[in-house]
Amino acid sequence: MLAVQLAALLGGDSGNAGEGAEEALALLDGFDDALVHGLARLADERADAVTALAAAFAATPLGDRLAEAADAVVSGSITQEHLTALAGGRVALYGAVHDSLLGSLDTALGRERAEWPAAPSGVGVAGGAGAQPAGNVLGGVRSWLRELAITGWRGVDHDLVSAADQVIEALLAVPDLRRLAVLLDGFAAELRASCPVGSAEHLPVRRWADLWTRALLLSQDGVLTGEPQPAAMVSGRLLVLGVDVHEHGTAVQFQVHAVLEPADGGRSRLVRTSVTAAKVDTIVGSALWKLPQRHKVLLAALADRRSIEIADVPLLDSGDLVWHDERAFVSKPADPLATARLCLPGALAPAVPPLDRVPVRIAEPVLVEGYKVTKDGSFDLGGTILAVDAERLPDCGPLTPKLVAASSACVGLVRWDGGRWTLQPLAVQAKVKREAVVVATGDWALGPTDPKAAKAEARAADAVTVLRERAGRLLRR
Repeated sequence: MLAVQLAALLGGDSGNAGEGAEEALALLDGFDDALVHGLARLADERADAVTALAAAFAATPLGDRLAEAADAVVSGSITQEHLTALAGGRVALYGAVHDSLLGSLDTALGRERAEWPAAPSGVGVAGGAGAQPAGNVLGGVRSWLRELAITGWRGVDHDLVSAADQVIEALLAVPDLRRLAVLLDGFAAELRASCPVGSAEHLPVRRWADLWTRALLLSQDGVLTGEPQPAAMVSGRLLVLGVDVHEHGTAVQFQVHAVLEPADGGRSRLVRTSVTAAKVDTIVGSALWKLPQRHKVLLAALADRRSIEIADVPLLDSGDLVWHDERAFVSKPADPLATARLCLPGALAPAVPPLDRVPVRIAEPVLVEGYKVTKDGSFDLGGTILAVDAERLPDCGPLTPKLVAASSACVGLVRWDGGRWTLQPLAVQAKVKREAVVVATGDWALGPTDPKAAKAEARAADAVTVLRERAGRLLRR
């Protein structure tokens, strides 16, 4: 049935993002191109792109403010206030495209979604005695981001990137600002790795514009940039669908997608929970599971494919559970495909936070069955093709493109990337030596079961032990 629903979504032009979406994306392309070359050097067509972005809001409450900002920037008067207004317009326009895409997906899946609550009044950043120091730090962030926008990505050099180091260090010293600090640190690292940017052949234009926009809006006074506040404390049974691994050179995050069945008998809901660990770039593959060892309950549930009983765990409005391993215990076996088949249809999907309304962040769990695998590894849903994003399969698990190609059922995340819908597999049912087996990305959470992978992990684990011992020596000094 779901294959039919997805086929309806993909029918005709799989890149269709809804009425007006192509025009909105064209406006974003124009503004992002202006950021590539710098707002201080606006050629006629790039000046027109900035003006066109503002003109799209002419009939809205943002119209006058954006028009004023665009006129000022085009004339060479680039203040932080004007940049903030344009960033707000950009995120609103991109958010509308996101809402159109997600709405179409929800309609195709028959999925109901919660609404985002109105923002409480009086929300601020780092209040009390620390308010002024935090304000100074945020001012430094905005100043650096303004310099980036004026210079443009093509003008970025090592000196400009290094100017962010002191700001990032100050952000890390304020607990409520660490989320912004990590964002800014990652952004600066990408720019540094690409220096000199002026000679680079290809740039991640949309991504850098997204990071710049998000950082600028989060650095505004009065915006809550710390940890989101819990919407509720929940208890019940957590049925795991799969784990999505986000890996970078210095950090790894294991994001678990699941269905929560509340203990009070309320409606089941789609949730996520994530655990993160710092790393070095030499720790890869199955050795990554050695890093979040303090989350033993979560790892055991992933490896043994069992449900989890939780008690009084904070649930955010975004649908994210703030994981507390001590408030959970492993329960009965729970097959991810059976969970998807029985529990996904009636589960309430979470609302999307305003700044997360970006198409590339769409990741909706689904179960796909009754497909045929094409030569290029895509799924044929009765004549409609759904691309499979095998590049997202993590190296720390046993799920491989070969197993996906041999599968007959798949639990995965439907994503919007590169102008089309794709499926990222989390677990599949496939035949191995004529026997039907289920393979999931989290199967090696307690260590690999494949002998070759186990030997590789043993070598990598020595590196983890050595690094922990060295870190301990440094802390004891």
